[in-house]
This record gives sequence, structure tokens and C-alpha cells, in this order.
Amino acid sequence: MVPGRFGAAKSCGNEGETVLKERVLGVWVKWTVTVGDRVRGRERDSGAGFVEYAGLMILIAGIYTLIDQLGLDGKISQAIGNAVNNVIGGG
Repeated sequence: MVPGRFGAAKSCGNEGETVLKERVLGVWVKWTVTVGDRVRGRERDSGAGFVEYAGLMILIAGIYTLIDQLGLDGKISQAIGNAVNNVIGGG
């Protein structure tokens, strides 16, 4: 057994697995620090702007138009109704 990077003992036979775990842990720590900075730090996002809301509305309108033009609205409604009936035991 050899002491690991974070003080835990690691087996010499599974070095690849241990290296992967340390990389994943390192990425996790970096991600959480970055998210913390974005939420509370000097580089924080203060909220969505008009352009972001407009883009979201255009995306939603495009999806609605695509569903309507392909005639999927009836199929989607039927699939949702079947799923609800399966859950509540009505069909």
C-alpha cells in the first residue's frame, strides 16, 4: 500500500483506477469552485437578459411550429393520455 494524494492508502495494483478517481475528484473540486464564483463571486451572473429570454421564446415557438407542421400534436396527446391511464390504472 502506498499513501495516495489525499492521504488515503491506495493499492499499487489499481493505479489506473486511483488516477481516474483523483482526476474526477480534481474536476469536481474545480467545477464546484467555478460554480461558487459564478453564484457569489466577482464573475457572478446577475440574471438573464432580454436577448436570452427572446432566444428562449424563439426556440419554444420553433418547437411548437415543428410539432404542429409534422402533425405530432395528436400523437403526443394520445401518448400522454395512455401514460396517465397506465399510471392510474384506467386503461
